[in-house]
Amino acid sequence: MKNIEKISVTFLLVLGFTVTLNAQVTEATKPQIGIKGGTNFSNLYTEDVDDNNVLTSFNAGIYTTFPLTNFIAIQPELLYSRKGSELVYNNAFASGTAKFKLNYIELPVLLKVNLAKNLNIHAGPYFAYLVDAQITNESDSGSFDFENNYDNDDFNKFDTGIAAGVGIDLDKVGIGLRYNYGLSTVGKERTVGGQTYTIPDGKNSNLSLYLTLQLN
Repeated sequence: MKNIEKISVTFLLVLGFTVTLNAQVTEATKPQIGIKGGTNFSNLYTEDVDDNNVLTSFNAGIYTTFPLTNFIAIQPELLYSRKGSELVYNNAFASGTAKFKLNYIELPVLLKVNLAKNLNIHAGPYFAYLVDAQITNESDSGSFDFENNYDNDDFNKFDTGIAAGVGIDLDKVGIGLRYNYGLSTVGKERTVGGQTYTIPDGKNSNLSLYLTLQLN
């Protein structure tokens, strides 16, 4: 009788431990779905990235986090992100402001590492498709107009690069800062009068400040 009681107690303890362990594993590996959005500070660079010609714009989209452990997760995102550059020019011929607004559907695939309970770093590649390119020019004299010289066909449809950032997660809400370093030239080559050139010949550089909201 005592042996049966011991076996019963042992069985119940093992069963309880197994259920608890399974619950922890299930919770740790449960995918998270959310929405996010924020502000972009973008530029086009050729060799070195600088702080000139920054265009302030926006990003918005959805994300899914697939935890691999309590510390590491894979996070793909689907974003609408406006990048580009704002150029203020002032020379002997004209002065004004030109804006290159490049609207992308962007897919970052990030490795997310939790350094602490509420602090994470993340990095990975991103892939983007150019939906639309908008070029505007505001010339002080009104005589220097090049907007009609560009259309969507003058820009490469695909962009790739590297994304890295840091985030703070507070229950269902989070805030983060991320930098995207483009590896693809934005403009296509053109040949005019026997001369071949690329305008714009830069690559995307973008700093994003964003908020996240977990939905599940």
